[in-house]
Amino acid sequence: MTIEMFEKPLGMRDDFPLIAKQKAKLRKQGTELIERVGYELLQTPTLEYYETIGKVSAISDDALFKLLDSQGKTLVLRPDMTSPIARVAASKLLREKMPIRLGYYSNVFRAQKREGGRPAEFEQMGVELIGDDSLYADAEVISLAWDILKEVGVGSARIVIGHTRLLELILADFGLDAEQSGKVRELFVAKNGVGVEQLAQELPVPEAKLASFLKLMQATTVADWKLWINEENEEQCELYRDMERLEQLLGRNGLGDAITFDISFSSHMTYYTGLVFEFYGAGSGFPLGSGGRYDGLMEQFGLQVGATGFGLRVDRLLESVTAEKTEQPHTLILFDEQNEQHAFDKAQQIRNAGKRVTLQYAPAVKALESFTALFTEVIRGEELRNG
Repeated sequence: MTIEMFEKPLGMRDDFPLIAKQKAKLRKQGTELIERVGYELLQTPTLEYYETIGKVSAISDDALFKLLDSQGKTLVLRPDMTSPIARVAASKLLREKMPIRLGYYSNVFRAQKREGGRPAEFEQMGVELIGDDSLYADAEVISLAWDILKEVGVGSARIVIGHTRLLELILADFGLDAEQSGKVRELFVAKNGVGVEQLAQELPVPEAKLASFLKLMQATTVADWKLWINEENEEQCELYRDMERLEQLLGRNGLGDAITFDISFSSHMTYYTGLVFEFYGAGSGFPLGSGGRYDGLMEQFGLQVGATGFGLRVDRLLESVTAEKTEQPHTLILFDEQNEQHAFDKAQQIRNAGKRVTLQYAPAVKALESFTALFTEVIRGEELRNG
């Protein structure tokens, strides 16, 4: 297969100036807010060992970019940020400072088998709160993600919240084993209600409970969850009370009207074993980001601590952010050999006033009329000599 000169690897994208500018603005807004609420920004390596990050990451093995280093060790381009930050937090330097609050803005890489419009490289922005297993930590990260969505201008933002462990216990009450529960949760992740109905005919769900089982995807509040709580199961009752408390905490933070509590909600990220959540906004048909509690992941790095966090997809945020309609002033100064110094002085004067200026040697421009149309103001050489 011949590779064309302008062809890019599958799933890779070029960011043209307008998109690059919008991303820079999002990064500034988001990271400033992350720092303002007490998180420290960090950057992890683009390359990690497959034996550590590659294997513990929730990203499937065939979606990892792999390569060999000079010692024959298998490396991966980081497929997410949660696993590398868990590795950092487990280091001796940080394990004595729990809880820790870490934030990031980084590129992640996930191989695509076919184009399909899906990027193989994209930016994520998020936080991890490690060393706190309380509901207050969960409420903090959800509220912070919400604040970032509002700060960057996402319209009609929504949050969907579920609980992986509680769903697992409820499915077990319907008589499902681990394999059967896994199939149901895969359909829940895909929001495939028709598939759930079809699968239900093959599952050992008692006829008397079938209607209740099929209603799992209809819950919107924590109160709705009461239908499926087994009051004789102490763990279920405790987790349900936690969700009631979380609903109260988020309601006090002003998020109540924006949240859907979906008992069927689950995540494809397998290291989330407790609370899970996703963010949505107008303009994007995909989740803007996701998060949850991943205490089990920390155990793989030798830490028995609680951990929760979220990641936001910057490319999807751009789809939901209301574009600026006001054109930013941009002055073009055209000069030649006779007025070079005048042009430089004028440009400095305008830039010192905080405005944007481009200096351009006029004889080098091939299509002057179309070039000057890109600017809101044009100052020509003869104007500089006369003024």
